Amino acid sequence: MTPAQKNEVIEVLKEKFSQYNNFYITDTESLTVAQVTNLRRHCFDKQVEMKVAKNTLIKKALESLDSEKYSGIYEALNNVTALMFSENPKDPAVIISSFRKAAKGERPVLKAAFINGDIYIGDAQLATLTKIKTKNELIGEVIGLLQSPAKRVIAALLHNAEKGSEAAAPEAPAAEASAPEAPAADASASETPAAE
Repeated sequence: MTPAQKNEVIEVLKEKFSQYNNFYITDTESLTVAQVTNLRRHCFDKQVEMKVAKNTLIKKALESLDSEKYSGIYEALNNVTALMFSENPKDPAVIISSFRKAAKGERPVLKAAFINGDIYIGDAQLATLTKIKTKNELIGEVIGLLQSPAKRVIAALLHNAEKGSEAAAPEAPAAEASAPEAPAADASASETPAAE
């Protein structure tokens, strides 16, 4: 690879690291060409971008963006590396898990993940990453929590309104019973003007 080609790869990687807040570093060594193609298809279906690159070029791209921010990632840059870029923080973890189950194997291995500024190192983190809440899931939970008290208040008001209408129901006949007295009052009122 010529220096110009290396610089081109670094620029492409920098663009991807800047574009995505979430990326996974995986080890795809010992996967066959057919398995890698299948993995790429899974990624494409979930809108996850997969790129294979040399570790030295990945490190240079990360260092040129923010060497301190990504410093915890560098130790994971060894062996064959495939990067997975995603808007959704848990999609790559789900892809890796389901791919392993289908292949009945342990590859690809998760070396590290960078999720919204947090760094996860090691394959043992995979189970945790599959359970990460997405932004939309968190928003849904917050809306549910906010709606819950309002629903309780409305339910209580409706319940009290029903109780109030039940309590008012026995009084209605009493009001009807006093209705005949009203004409008597009218009769006395009509007599008064006649007396004048």
